[in-house]
Amino acid sequence: MKLSTYTREFKENIKLAYPIVLGMLGHTLVAIIDNVMVGKLGAKELAAVSLANSFVFIGMSLGIGFSTAITPLVAEADGENSIVKGRSVFHHGLVLCTFLGVFLFGIIYLAKPLIVYMGQPKEVVELAKPFLDLVAFSLIPLIIFQGYKQFADGKSATKYGMWANLICNVVHLLLNIVLIYGFWIFPKMGMLGAAVGTVLSRIVMVIYIHFALQEDHTIKPYFEGFSIKAIGKTMSKKIIALGLPSAMQMFFEVALFTGAIWLCGTIGTASQAANQIALSLATFTFMFVSGLGVAGMVRVGNFKGLQDYRRLQVVARSVFMLAIIVQGFFAIAFMITNNWLPDFFVDASEVSKIKSNAEVVAIASQLIVIAAIFQVFDGIQVTVLGALRGIQDVKVPMYLTFVAYWLFGFPISIYLGLFTSLKATGVWIGLLAGLAAAAILLYVRFEQLTKKLITHNV
Repeated sequence: MKLSTYTREFKENIKLAYPIVLGMLGHTLVAIIDNVMVGKLGAKELAAVSLANSFVFIGMSLGIGFSTAITPLVAEADGENSIVKGRSVFHHGLVLCTFLGVFLFGIIYLAKPLIVYMGQPKEVVELAKPFLDLVAFSLIPLIIFQGYKQFADGKSATKYGMWANLICNVVHLLLNIVLIYGFWIFPKMGMLGAAVGTVLSRIVMVIYIHFALQEDHTIKPYFEGFSIKAIGKTMSKKIIALGLPSAMQMFFEVALFTGAIWLCGTIGTASQAANQIALSLATFTFMFVSGLGVAGMVRVGNFKGLQDYRRLQVVARSVFMLAIIVQGFFAIAFMITNNWLPDFFVDASEVSKIKSNAEVVAIASQLIVIAAIFQVFDGIQVTVLGALRGIQDVKVPMYLTFVAYWLFGFPISIYLGLFTSLKATGVWIGLLAGLAAAAILLYVRFEQLTKKLITHNV
């Protein structure tokens, strides 16, 4: 096919994706704001936030990954023009997300004692514990929010999630200012203030999206007839069958990066703080292509409902191309700015911290170069995953991501990080290897599957 066949889809992809991107950036900005503001308190505090968030990110990955099952099912129902089916997916998905949020908070709270055995510096562990309790609790409103958001995305009403996240970030920033540093009647809480701000801002986010969706006359019919008694096994099993493998896919990737946090923590506080800086930047750029992945999932789900598999393939490939363009741009930007980007995360003016901060900046600069290289692979794997979820293919991709990240990427991180002089840089080379393997395996899977669908539909 001609290149123009794919590029003409760019406009529709971007139109659908940009609110999702801004919304996802909102999730990331909550953590980045914490990192920047807490980083000014010192390397120990930044490392503690990194350690605590490493536990929470695992729970977040499972919750967000599970909730993505709602989107393709709603998109398929939308393609079939079935309000009844879409309403059932929405109600069941929201209930399941609520239970999952409470369950994940409980698991993380009970698993907190494990933090002592992670081989992290003692002073970092003590600072991380109380922070972890609060941020883990914020998973409950966050995953409930995901239930609403994934439904809205499936209906192509992607701006609601965007506005909810923007409001969340404004509230979070204001709360951080008054609670971390102390202002007016508010006490100076230090890094714990950031955790309180995260909890409260995510509660505000849920309240906003509930009432905003309910006021939309095209979406209001989906709120009708909600009853716990109406929640049944058939739809619940369908969502779980899609949601569980999707959750595991996201878990395998997030756990890979969480493993990198723990490995860098065993190397030293400076390496862990540097890892958090590079990870914050890479996560920020990842949200752009992650949003494209959701847009692809919605459009692919629509064409699956219409059984137009040729158009489905064209749309998906156009999303992959956009991801390569976007991540290629960020890769170049990282290469050019790697030496001064870390300065945003540390306080270079305080004399007592100059030596430790200089070490953090030097390590982070090297990690940002590797992050630049894996940008394109990361973009491909997340958009291909989105397309595969759109056609409701989740089990095989789950196995492929496990192989790529945990049988290939992480062993390289362990060897190069702990048994060579590369240290933190070696850990990140392993991340690069895992992402590259995932991108290749998933793309091959998509091509094979869509060709079969097209052939069988002829």
